Amino acid sequence: MSKHCMLYITAGTREEALTIARALVAEKLVACVNVLGEATSIYRWQGKVEEGVETILIAKTRKDLADKALKRIQELHSYDVPAAVVYDMAVGLPTYLAWIDAETAGGIS
Repeated sequence: MSKHCMLYITAGTREEALTIARALVAEKLVACVNVLGEATSIYRWQGKVEEGVETILIAKTRKDLADKALKRIQELHSYDVPAAVVYDMAVGLPTYLAWIDAETAGGIS
């Protein structure tokens, strides 16, 4: 079983997504973040159905850094309740997983 995971995150703007991505990588909490294009999100908030445009982020890291990364996302995020969830990586190319390990070394303080 892999010791790696991916974080799925939404942000209200591309600029916010880039700020979050840059911080996570700079702080070695993740090895890489893909900042994807616009997505239309339809959701219920405070009893009303809302619709808005968001930017999707997918970050790759080690499972032992996931909680710290989630905490940091919450600190940086403008939403009261940010969408940030963790998915286990079942398998991956050994060289890619080793790269994640190398790039996140020292990410726990």
